[in-house]
Amino acid sequence: MRLCVKALCLASLLASTAFAASVDSKKGELQDLKSRIEALRRDMAAAEESKTYAADQLRETESAISNANRRLHELGAERTELKAELADLDVQGQRLDRQAGAQQNQLARLLNRQFVGGDSDALKLLLSGRDPNQSARDKYFLTQLSRAKADLIQQLRAVAAEKKRLADAARERQAQLAEIERRQQESRAQLLERKKQRLTTLAAIAEKLKAQRREITTLKRDEQRLARLIEGLARIAATKRAAPRVGAGGTAIARTPKLKSHDPGNVGGAFGALRGQLRLPIKGSIAGRFGSPRAEGGASWKGVFIRAAEGAEVKAVAAGAVVFSDWLRGFGNLLIIDHGDDFLSVYGNNESLLAAVGATVKSGESVATVGNSGGNPDSGLYFELRHRGQPFDPLKWASNR
Repeated sequence: MRLCVKALCLASLLASTAFAASVDSKKGELQDLKSRIEALRRDMAAAEESKTYAADQLRETESAISNANRRLHELGAERTELKAELADLDVQGQRLDRQAGAQQNQLARLLNRQFVGGDSDALKLLLSGRDPNQSARDKYFLTQLSRAKADLIQQLRAVAAEKKRLADAARERQAQLAEIERRQQESRAQLLERKKQRLTTLAAIAEKLKAQRREITTLKRDEQRLARLIEGLARIAATKRAAPRVGAGGTAIARTPKLKSHDPGNVGGAFGALRGQLRLPIKGSIAGRFGSPRAEGGASWKGVFIRAAEGAEVKAVAAGAVVFSDWLRGFGNLLIIDHGDDFLSVYGNNESLLAAVGATVKSGESVATVGNSGGNPDSGLYFELRHRGQPFDPLKWASNR
């Protein structure tokens, strides 16, 4: 028996150690991923020309707006969870009230039967001189009655203790809820202040921003910057695979993708199965179509621009892992999701980014909110799909429903 107990304890200890090691390993992997992406971002910034761009002045405020919105989103989720816990505590409290009421009624009936109904106590029965057998039966009955009363009293005490625990838990949750609401008000105030700062900055650089957006070289550099970023992300992903497939590394990514010829075709995998069924990340009007000339001239759309109201939620088109969530010149607050099998989805010009690097997201999960960051004059989402680094037409994969 002792050997079994020792074996169970040892197994439990090993399992606990293995779990802790697994958690530490995952934390280490996430930190390593973040470090690599940050190094990639610094390398890209160092390679940029010294020429300043008007849109760069928006980076700080737009990043701050994104962070404030993300905090509000997280606080909202916490608030919803706490309210659900409070509702559950209330249900448990009502159940205990009913239980206590039933037990009190039962105890009252027992007391009434013993004292009001004429039942004698054990001492009187023993001294009455009645038939011993009858006395023994009466004594047994009274003993059972006393035990029932004792059990009910003990149950009522347990219910009272549980109700106190629930009341304490409810007070704690209410305090947490009040703190969350206070932090929400604080975050909203910060958000409003940052939005005012952004409007002031936009007004000051409006003409310069408009002129630079019309420059062909600006658009081309923006496209090349995104291509370099995706190439770097592919290299990072390749280092994590023990045996990377041909075409998955940075050297396999075309720096100048051929818009009209590239199509992933009938590839396998979970994402490939979505061809023709993909739901676009936001509802809105298509203002820029893949391959069509951009209004600024000199470049073609590598994705689609979907006009939508500021603040509308942007949904992940499929399950995957967030590999980039930061501000990027030309694309504002940018989010990139890796769906596996060399497929990426790209979401640009967002007001806020709700998912951080390393997060695993589900299909249809909110990952950002619509905006016009990066100096874009229109509110909407810039959306791309890429396979092995090359962009392809999202509308050919989208469902008409």
